[in-house]
Amino acid sequence: MFVVFKIEKRWILKEVRNIAIIAHVDHGKTTLIDQLLKQSNVFRKNQVVQEQFLDSNDLERERGITITSKNISIPYKDVKVNLIDTPGHSDFGGEVERVLKLADGVLLLVDSFEGPMPQTRFVLEKALQLHLKPIIVINKIDRPDNRPEEVLDEIYDLFIDLEANENQLDFPVAYASGKNGWAITDMDDERKDLIPLLDIIIDNIPKPIFEEGSSQMQVTTLDYNDYVGRIGVGRVFRGILNKKNPLSIIKRDGLTHGINIKQLFVFEGLERVEVDQVSAGDICAIVGVENVDIGDTIADSENPEPMPIIAIDEPTISMNFTVNTSPFHGKEGKYVTSRHLNDRLQKELQQNVALQVEDTGSPDTFKVSGRGILHLSILIETMRREGYELAIGSPKVIYKEIDGKKAEPIESLVVDVPSELAGKVIEIVGQKKGEMVKMEQKGSLTKLEFHIPSRGLMGLRNRILTATAGEGIMHHRFYQYEYFKGSIVQRQSGVLISMHTGASTAYAIDSLQDRGKFFIEPGDTVYQGQVVGEYNKDNDIEVHVQRGKKLSNMRSSGADKAIKITPAIIFTLEESLEYIKDDELVEVTPESIRIRKLYLDPNERKRYNQKK
Repeated sequence: MFVVFKIEKRWILKEVRNIAIIAHVDHGKTTLIDQLLKQSNVFRKNQVVQEQFLDSNDLERERGITITSKNISIPYKDVKVNLIDTPGHSDFGGEVERVLKLADGVLLLVDSFEGPMPQTRFVLEKALQLHLKPIIVINKIDRPDNRPEEVLDEIYDLFIDLEANENQLDFPVAYASGKNGWAITDMDDERKDLIPLLDIIIDNIPKPIFEEGSSQMQVTTLDYNDYVGRIGVGRVFRGILNKKNPLSIIKRDGLTHGINIKQLFVFEGLERVEVDQVSAGDICAIVGVENVDIGDTIADSENPEPMPIIAIDEPTISMNFTVNTSPFHGKEGKYVTSRHLNDRLQKELQQNVALQVEDTGSPDTFKVSGRGILHLSILIETMRREGYELAIGSPKVIYKEIDGKKAEPIESLVVDVPSELAGKVIEIVGQKKGEMVKMEQKGSLTKLEFHIPSRGLMGLRNRILTATAGEGIMHHRFYQYEYFKGSIVQRQSGVLISMHTGASTAYAIDSLQDRGKFFIEPGDTVYQGQVVGEYNKDNDIEVHVQRGKKLSNMRSSGADKAIKITPAIIFTLEESLEYIKDDELVEVTPESIRIRKLYLDPNERKRYNQKK
């Protein structure tokens, strides 16, 4: 199988390999690709290159996770290796499923200590169903607590559990340190570079089969550019796609109409190189097709044959996005109106296919549904950085009806916890209607696996971290829909609500410390109806945090020095969303994340509570 493309008016023939890198979140995919790029001389010798080169936006770099898949290619021994970096987090699992259709093989990365994790199982299952050839890379071998032999046994168990065939079980194994840039096939080999891994890829991943016939390409991912609009990325499955030929697009609903491709790109290193045609087996990007969608087929106009439709994951969580109505609205953000909010959500729909936006009874409120809290919080965080102000309602799971009964999304939850604290975690998850399905030792840690309703995950991370003194590590992914499990007790404690608007004082906070824990520091400006802390009891109370000390002529030396205030609890965006109840909102601005009551006026709050 050859791809022909033109450089400096010379035709060069290259073989192609298409491989996707899949792994659990934080097992080192992007770091390994960084080293492959450096060692393949894709960069100039004097080029300054940042770490995690493919994690291109600030959010990906800060969180250390991949959010959107990226396509690059690496030249090696006259072979063009198309590498696809995929997200490791389950909220972006739909992206992984689609991207695997581009590949002929997968590089499965597994941490040399953690072993196979829930997302490892999920991505591997999808790859095996598509009959892709796996290559196993046991990464982070330089960890002092590595256990490669046990991890390899666990991987074999996982393959057998997923009913892999004999050909798939006969997988090559490499041991690597993506951070230090070396890979070996035997633990006694010299630890020099990543050439052994590239050799395994060339020798084991099959060449794409060149299918003769009329051209056929399927769009599997979308990119967006303000100047050219949507960019469709996909693989040519049959024939040769030539932008000058008459082409048609076949939509999901079967509608077909003619199109003109303005530009056609293939991936060369980190660049997109414009070409006139692409052969079957290679991955390309098309520009100039209006409203191109995931799953659309680009085919020859004379013989427009659709490809099998790609399933897009259904959302499991919804939240209401509302215009910010707090007394501080417009002070920190540039975009504050419902028109701004609606325009931004419609733009996001252009590239974020797992997202759904619906209008509600109010013109200022939009119901936004996504794959999970992380999926939606990434969108909120991005909007916040762009200068938007908005308020978010509490997350709600999306119910379905199966055989006339109410059904809800269930998640597979894995918690790694020190063995002596396992009992506490089992008790906490049990209160949230979680059922334990597996328990095993992993070094000094115990690995607990549960099936738990998505509702039960709200606020669970904080409780587990508190119970395990920060040592519990928690991962979850969507499992399936099951019949409704019954009511789950949400947050037990009430909140402290600010009685007035103004700057809080150390004197007032110090005198109120025995009432609960505070979310604000002395000097923070708060407004009436803002949640300033968590109350020790189960009801809400209003507190006067602006109260100053009454001064008199009497003084005692050192009396004011005795104030000792416990540091405030600072919530991240996800923690805030998980914390709030139905009568609360999270106010998000470019500079602040505040929790507030839905009704700021105490009389309105009383009326609302009486109606409940």
